[in-house]
Amino acid sequence: MHGPPPDRTSDRDALAACAALPGGARWRSLSGWGRFPVERCLELRPRTPSETARIVRAAPPGGVIARGLGRSYGDAALNPRGVVVDLTGHDRFLALDEERGILRAEAGVSLADVVRHLLPRGWFLPVTPGTKFVTLGGALAADVHGKNHHVDGALSASVLDLELLTASGEVIACSARERPEVFWATLGGMGLTGVVLSARLRLLPVRSAWVRCTDVPCRDLDTLLQRLEETERGHRYSVAWIDGLARGADLGRGVLMVANDAPPEDLPGGLRERPLELGTRRERPAPPLPSGALNRLTVSAFNALYRAGHRGGTRFVDYERFFYPLDALLRWNRIYGSRGFVQYQAVLPSSSSRAGLVELLQTVADAGASSFLAVLKRSGPPSPGPLSFLLAGHTLALDIPNRGAPTRELAARLDRILLRHGGRVYLAKDALATASSIREMYPGLPEFRKVKAAVDPEGLFVSSQARRLGIVDT
Repeated sequence: MHGPPPDRTSDRDALAACAALPGGARWRSLSGWGRFPVERCLELRPRTPSETARIVRAAPPGGVIARGLGRSYGDAALNPRGVVVDLTGHDRFLALDEERGILRAEAGVSLADVVRHLLPRGWFLPVTPGTKFVTLGGALAADVHGKNHHVDGALSASVLDLELLTASGEVIACSARERPEVFWATLGGMGLTGVVLSARLRLLPVRSAWVRCTDVPCRDLDTLLQRLEETERGHRYSVAWIDGLARGADLGRGVLMVANDAPPEDLPGGLRERPLELGTRRERPAPPLPSGALNRLTVSAFNALYRAGHRGGTRFVDYERFFYPLDALLRWNRIYGSRGFVQYQAVLPSSSSRAGLVELLQTVADAGASSFLAVLKRSGPPSPGPLSFLLAGHTLALDIPNRGAPTRELAARLDRILLRHGGRVYLAKDALATASSIREMYPGLPEFRKVKAAVDPEGLFVSSQARRLGIVDT
């Protein structure tokens, strides 16, 4: 728990104020996936969109923020001064146009549900992040991207329209043609324009649930960037794992994985007869580890094993293992210990990405920050959203164990590197950025604040992150 001890009298008063609202108000200690920070929040779990509208119309003191499955990493879905609205009960599929591959679903539907129900019918997500345990609403709020951004863009490129519950209690329809400024501010807007109730999404037609994946070992960063550029045009999917502890001449060494969807006729053996079946994958809970168990020695051993297991060659990989490798390890965030961790995800423009990546990787390696999950991807053109993350260049994600002040100081150094090179951090992963850094990183912030002021003039929708970063007035 962070912050001062809870005021039990204030707790009772806040609970009493929400007693007449739907959703069974209760106090809970909540965090993002990084398990840092942890904040005590009053949570409501409405069962229907009409119940959610009742909560919003009541305008609870301290404001409202929507929450899905809790997979944003920091404090984007926390609000200890007001209420947190858990939307996972809004999980209905509303319509499916199987001819055109258009899905309309409520915001609480998980991507796992979409994959489970629609992949056997020959449809897959047009864009997916590295976990399927994300709600559709959360994916839209973060404008998620995946291994195909250089080809297909972020998720917002496949969204046809959405229904938004605004601060007035009105439900409005938004699209690129109807209220476009609200539409684009909502996609990537971290839940601060209102509550997304439903959306229509254009799906991706697929003939199998497999990719043909080629592993390309790379001895250093320059080799990796060169091979990434050489292969990106011929492959829909690309991602690279980097040894975050490598230094000197080995800086940036890693394994590039490039892939395309596999046609059924190319699959081996019995897979050709059931190309859209994922089969079963045993899911195991990750063991909770004491803080400090992930150190230079243990991470170095993991990195050596990973490189040894990816020496090159082409293989068939099913969608579960290719897109969601960590989902088989349930609650894997516990391996960083009770203090949690920070996922630092940065994007750098093409013009300065090599220099920026060198500085970032050197700084993390010198700090011995023990990131065994260092992932590099190529990104394409930016989304129109004023707070959407990506721009044309490269994105680097690093998992860093939370060590308190040293971790804050490291994040501040990384932020300064980004600012020098025209980069930015991903709001869906952020836990430590400052308001001054975000103002420089996101030139669209004034535009976003203007749209928010129009649809939410009293500032009802607010989160701990929005306050910390000065996205809203505190």
